Amino acid sequence: MADKNVHNAGFTPSGISKGSLASSLMSREARESGGGVHSGGPTSTLQEMGARGTTHSSGYTKDGISSGSLASNKMSQEARSHGGETPRGGTTSTVQSI
Repeated sequence: MADKNVHNAGFTPSGISKGSLASSLMSREARESGGGVHSGGPTSTLQEMGARGTTHSSGYTKDGISSGSLASNKMSQEARSHGGETPRGGTTSTVQSI
């Protein structure tokens, strides 16, 4: 995953950019969860990367998720909590798409 993709989506060191894909994602996630954005979800995961200013070594790559990485651990946790599959619109699929 390229740093510029995360920043261009609106996840920046100074927070989520108004009117961006990031703000739309945060709004949708908050509505679906009853008003909050939970830790470990797509918004918080991407904002953490944007705030750090780097996505290097996260494991989300243009070729897929790297074995043994933070991304693979998150994907495994998500799959276990959803009966063995990673759901469309979940953390793994959303972060990987960006």
